[in-house]
Amino acid sequence: MTVSVKERVEQVYREESRRILATLIRLLGDFDLAEEALHEAFFIAVERWQRDGVPDNPRAWLVSTGRFKAIDVLRRRARFAASRPLLIAQLEELEQADWSDEDVEDDRLRLIFTCCHPALAADAQVPLTLREVCDLTTEEIARAFLSAPATIAQRIVRAKAKIRDAKIPYQVPTLAELPERLDSVLRVIYLVFNEGYSASIGAQVTREDLTREAIRLGRLLMELLPEPEVMGLLALMLLHESRRPARTSSSGELILLDDQDRTLWDSQMIAEGSALVERALGTRRFGPYCLQAAIAAVHAEAPSVEQTDWTQIVGLYDVLLRAVPSPVIELNRAAALSKRDGPLAGLALVEAILERGELLDYHLAHSARAEFCRQLGRVEQARQAYERALELTRQEPERRFIRGRLRGLR
Repeated sequence: MTVSVKERVEQVYREESRRILATLIRLLGDFDLAEEALHEAFFIAVERWQRDGVPDNPRAWLVSTGRFKAIDVLRRRARFAASRPLLIAQLEELEQADWSDEDVEDDRLRLIFTCCHPALAADAQVPLTLREVCDLTTEEIARAFLSAPATIAQRIVRAKAKIRDAKIPYQVPTLAELPERLDSVLRVIYLVFNEGYSASIGAQVTREDLTREAIRLGRLLMELLPEPEVMGLLALMLLHESRRPARTSSSGELILLDDQDRTLWDSQMIAEGSALVERALGTRRFGPYCLQAAIAAVHAEAPSVEQTDWTQIVGLYDVLLRAVPSPVIELNRAAALSKRDGPLAGLALVEAILERGELLDYHLAHSARAEFCRQLGRVEQARQAYERALELTRQEPERRFIRGRLRGLR
């Protein structure tokens, strides 16, 4: 079937737009101007490619077109602005700047480090990166942070202004600067992967474009700084990604871990991830990502749910909770504990979390409570918990799964 030019432009936008934007931000030094130039370039592409054909290197064509459109914008501004000398200087610098398509691969990593610069407010670094590098919507980011979209939007606007006004450099830090910048970058990549592995909203359980991009960034970071926590994060992503083909049915329905066909798991990813876990733990300088990867490795290497070493998993969660106290980690530990000690033990932990007022708006907490109640035969409590989970869930396959559980209670 012949692909139309419009469909080809849309495909390039899906696959390349964030790389193109990252390069335009590097060239232009201005987030808003780069975004405007990006959209202008794609608009022009629909007409030009229809007439002249799709170029051999669409990404390079779009970067060049976007750059020239930005130069036109700056020329118009320079005619009327009071700051004309500054704009003229910016124009001259932009017109003389050299760039190569070979640089583009590293531009997203440069952009991540710019967005995670220590001069920016800590609570703005990750939202800005998720928005600009990964094209997550403000609503998706707010959901990842259990925060209001308006709050996230304000943080992003302030962070962009800070980068512009403080002239924060668009570059990967020196080796001496890397360690202090690493935590925010790891957290960004982790949140990108999570949004891809379990999409917060939409018609699909997973978003392969985000998981693939997070793993690519993780590999880039490994080349730059092969620290234990970088190894741990890359291992964690590989081990989770190995299970993605088994997480949905052929019709896109959600399949829980207990019911997954483990023959569909990617053995090469499991082997690579497990080797990275061993390497990281061997340094004895491991942290939360290594511990989470170790938990994922125990799951990945088990032939079945029944043969999983739940005692080891609970023990690893205990260590993880001491390192990073978190109600979400407590919730995950409750699920593991229920496998070892029964649903009543899991339910007690989940109810304790909810009684503290934590995770009240987190659908997975109510889903876990509902599941434990269902297993214990507490039908009315299970129904109430599933209904609350359904109110909070925005991903369609999860909503269908919960509705199926509710029908089963009847």
